Amino acid sequence: MKFGKRAIALLGTVVMLAPLAACGGSGSDSGASSGGKTEVLVWAWDSTLSRTVAGFEKENPDITVKITNAGTNKDEYTALNNAMSAGKGAPDIAQIEYYALPEYVIRENVQNISDLGASGYKDFYTPGTWSSVNINGGVYGLPLDSGPMAFFYNKEVFDKAGVTQIPTTWDEFYEAAKKIRATGSYITSDSGDAGFFDSMTWQAGATPFSTSNDGKEVSINLTSDSGVKKWTDFWQKMINEDLIDTKTAGWTDDWNKGLNDGSIASLLTGAWMPYNLLSGAPDGSGKWRVAQMPTWEQGGTENSENGGSSLAIIKSDDEAKVKAAYKFLEYATHNAAGIKERVDGGAFPADNDTLASEDFLSMTSLKDADGKDNEYFGGQEFNKELAKAAANVITGYKFLPFEVYARGVFADDVGGAFTDKSITLQEGIAAWQKNLKSYAESQGYTVK
Repeated sequence: MKFGKRAIALLGTVVMLAPLAACGGSGSDSGASSGGKTEVLVWAWDSTLSRTVAGFEKENPDITVKITNAGTNKDEYTALNNAMSAGKGAPDIAQIEYYALPEYVIRENVQNISDLGASGYKDFYTPGTWSSVNINGGVYGLPLDSGPMAFFYNKEVFDKAGVTQIPTTWDEFYEAAKKIRATGSYITSDSGDAGFFDSMTWQAGATPFSTSNDGKEVSINLTSDSGVKKWTDFWQKMINEDLIDTKTAGWTDDWNKGLNDGSIASLLTGAWMPYNLLSGAPDGSGKWRVAQMPTWEQGGTENSENGGSSLAIIKSDDEAKVKAAYKFLEYATHNAAGIKERVDGGAFPADNDTLASEDFLSMTSLKDADGKDNEYFGGQEFNKELAKAAANVITGYKFLPFEVYARGVFADDVGGAFTDKSITLQEGIAAWQKNLKSYAESQGYTVK
């Protein structure tokens, strides 16, 4: 997926345990547009989704689909919450990131689509994405795309530093970081990103959060989780020795400049990154490569997700609308033609069939803004690495039922460990945990 800024923010001040009024589409009782067709309103920022509309409407002439960009990430969630609170104006389908989906499920705002056919799709999607839409025994969306973590690196900078064997463990990553720093570059950057923290602790085997099936009790255990400690101890060492760039904020012009000129030599990020590199760091064309994430033990394969989103149906009593919405959901995320339209537009797939297809695996180039082929990764069949990364995602990681809030305040509590070194990561995480517990209690949760 071609993600933009991974913006995170507060979902609002609604008490999370109280289900909001469900309202789909335009709010009409019949679910039909003036032309006698059922109209399905979709809110999504994904630029590839619109490519599926023509094919869908040709197969379903009684349904029209209208896609609206209500904003990316926090902006859409804020608009969605406002519409739900008002009881009108919500869409029929919304793009919801995997980390944000649990809170909409807990609040009973999205439709359980198990009985509509989705319950049998487990083997169709990658383990990580399927796990993310299965919550409390129900299926509350279908995976739109995925973001398995991968190691994107500038081979030219690595070669210059004498790092000719790509790190496969975090110990090797540390040694490579020292060599690269000696050349004037940083092996990577992190100025305090909550999504990155989740992904890295997830890969380390952490399970700091859980929520009871009834949504009333949450467990928050950051300070004593062994996986969290493993990652924060390692990353603190990297910070202490000035081996990562903590000053350059991600998704800024300076960040793109660092990727472009090689002063930031690699990224640990989601598989949706290729097109962002092509547009943000064009001078890196031919220099960059893709590898698996370093792991904690030699020969390990453990991986996690970073980003990716689902399409979910907003809960409604209008059965005709729900059925029409599900048809589009299936076409865009489960139908081979719909998926191909999006993947051809740059989306990273969530389904096993595409990830195993020869056309996908043999790709060596990206389409630039002018439609020309660009072998950004030096002729590497980069999707082979990304598909392997998707297959290795550990399942079972749980997000908080107020994850959007949690990520929104991460920098407030942990940012000092990066910006001015006024605190350690461990101290920042402890402050974040205290904040999250206090917030959870204020929202009516019982906190363990």
